[in-house]
Amino acid sequence: MTLQELIKGHFSGELDPSMTYINLIIQAGAVLIAGIVLWRASVIFHNRKKAQRSNGASFETSFSKQWRKKN
Repeated sequence: MTLQELIKGHFSGELDPSMTYINLIIQAGAVLIAGIVLWRASVIFHNRKKAQRSNGASFETSFSKQWRKKN
């Protein structure tokens, strides 16, 4: 369909805009769901990374071990 046919159809009442609105609602819902999925995945990966950092012994020294024993 050309642009002129779409304009004629719109003003003559032949075209129903409900299909356009339904597509827009579906796209908005898909974006919302994808955003929530990505957000949750980001939280999961962040928690895993945080757990790996806290379990790492890279900053363990003999001084820090003795200092913890005194407190």
